[in-house]
Amino acid sequence: MKTHIFAKLLVGAAAVILVATVTLDIAVTHFWEASLRNQIRLSLTDKTKMFAHEVRDVNRPELQQEVKEAGNLANARATVITAQGKVLADSEANPPEMENHATRPEFIAALHGSIGSNARRSHTLGIEFLYVAAPVQGGAVRLAYPLVEIQQAVWNVRKTILGASAIALVAAILLAIVVSTVVARRLRRIMQFAEATAEGDLSIRIADNSYDEIGQVAAALDKTARRLEVMFKELETSRNQFETLLNSIQDPVLAIAHDHKVLWRNRAFGSLMPALQVRDSLIETVRAPEVVEALEESLVSADVRTVRAVSVLPGRIFQCTVAPMPGGAVLVLHDISDMERLEKTRRDFIANVSHELRTPLTSITGYTETLLEPSAAWDASTREFLEAIRRNAFRMTRLTEDLLKLARVESGEWKLECQNVRAEALLQEARVTFHRLAEQHGKQLTVESSSPLPVVADKEAIQQVFANLIENACKYAPAGTQIALGVSEQGNCLEFYVRDSGAGIAAEHHRRLFERFYRVDKDRSREAGGTGLGLAIVKHIVLNHGGSVRVESELGHGSAFFFSLPRAAVGSHNQLPASVQQS
Repeated sequence: MKTHIFAKLLVGAAAVILVATVTLDIAVTHFWEASLRNQIRLSLTDKTKMFAHEVRDVNRPELQQEVKEAGNLANARATVITAQGKVLADSEANPPEMENHATRPEFIAALHGSIGSNARRSHTLGIEFLYVAAPVQGGAVRLAYPLVEIQQAVWNVRKTILGASAIALVAAILLAIVVSTVVARRLRRIMQFAEATAEGDLSIRIADNSYDEIGQVAAALDKTARRLEVMFKELETSRNQFETLLNSIQDPVLAIAHDHKVLWRNRAFGSLMPALQVRDSLIETVRAPEVVEALEESLVSADVRTVRAVSVLPGRIFQCTVAPMPGGAVLVLHDISDMERLEKTRRDFIANVSHELRTPLTSITGYTETLLEPSAAWDASTREFLEAIRRNAFRMTRLTEDLLKLARVESGEWKLECQNVRAEALLQEARVTFHRLAEQHGKQLTVESSSPLPVVADKEAIQQVFANLIENACKYAPAGTQIALGVSEQGNCLEFYVRDSGAGIAAEHHRRLFERFYRVDKDRSREAGGTGLGLAIVKHIVLNHGGSVRVESELGHGSAFFFSLPRAAVGSHNQLPASVQQS
């Protein structure tokens, strides 16, 4: 880390020094050189004017001697030419050997009457000179100053800049070493903090007290670690509480991911299935098709699914509830084996008692009807008692028949023989079968809506449903009213209904209407001869078809009882939905 930081700091410092050096070299040396050249040009111009004032005329005697003296005084090379460019005298070269100077830029300007200047490399001496020429009588004079000193001065300045840059580079190296060492030490503490935090140690702190950016980062990380430590402690506490709560639940609870892997389980599930461990596949371990199907449906639809599972463990029956959760689902098993056995015992007891009661009740009814024959000489009081006996025996006979019927439906003893039946055929058969019953009670039975679509149903069982609903409507609807039958499409089902114009049922009774022996008005129900089991029988028959029941009613606005049946699939014959077949 230190090497990387040192290299980055050194490269950065070197880049800054390089840019500064180049900038200073361009700015300072060029400015310095231009300033020197300008000063030399001004000075040489003044000296050239003085030289021209002394010469005045190129045809003077002792011109060569004067040129040498002028060159020595001016510390420059002095030259005199004629108007034709011929060199008459020169302080450093032999005039006859020199070429014509009429084409020199500075002499061209001088021969035209003005001061001329030019900087170029001398053909004679091979070094750069600054030339300044002035006009005189019969020609022109010129002084030439070598610019070697300017180049030397510029080079000295450049060496000074380079030296300073080298010193700055050394200082930068030393500073980079110091800074990289300090920064690396501080960053190493931050890395150790990060590694410890990643391993779960949230008690570690950086404790950097500086106020620069690294110190601010360290302070922010320390603050984050403190907050994470508090949050993780709270999460750990919540997790322990949640785990304790789950383990205290007697029902087995399991969390499953979308890939059917077990995420966690409570102690009850571990006791029930020790072989099923966390990260195991539920499908490979628990070979219960109904549980797997409920899990798949819950994961896809994100709805709660409840099924009866009989293949989880041999001899055990569970109510399996699957509820979706983020990332998977929660599965809860509730052991209903004892409840099922008790329910079966209750159904068997009711069936047996009802069966045993049928014979004596039949005998009582038969003997009572014999005693009530017109030929029997009974007084009015005795006949009233006998009629009460016959009426109650008949009511008890109906009660035992309904109990037997309900027991058969609940236990599955009543095997449904389902087939595809058109909805309109079921409605018309119900109207034909029960219109006389309605007429006897002073009502009219009509079909107000129908459908040619087929449903999967046992015709005899559905007619029993219609019988119970129509009989209730006949008992509780006022005379002269109409009882309407109908059907409507509801998704994958057809919903049938029986509607009357009776007194209606208060809303608080709706959810309990389909319970066995539940009566809204017990006295009136007894007077009408009801047993309190008709709607319970309706509910269980419809549930065995894979449908549902409901009621809509308001006081003073009549009642409508609805039950739904699954629509027949195209090409299917005499089959219930799979979920109903499993149940």
